[in-house]
Amino acid sequence: MTGITVLMPVYNDAKYLKHSVKSILNQTYRDFEFLIVDDGSEDNTEEIISDFRDSRINLQKNRT
Repeated sequence: MTGITVLMPVYNDAKYLKHSVKSILNQTYRDFEFLIVDDGSEDNTEEIISDFRDSRINLQKNRT
């Protein structure tokens, strides 16, 4: 585990999600954990995140 965590909360934001995730992953500093917290999205948010094959991504799903 690294010393830096980037946190991104998401909820039904599929329209901008792919661009946002790419932006974080393409930073020049690469030694970080990327924690994405899905707060019960009902769109294809989980599918979009799952398409990224990056070991830094840690998806946590909150269900209501």
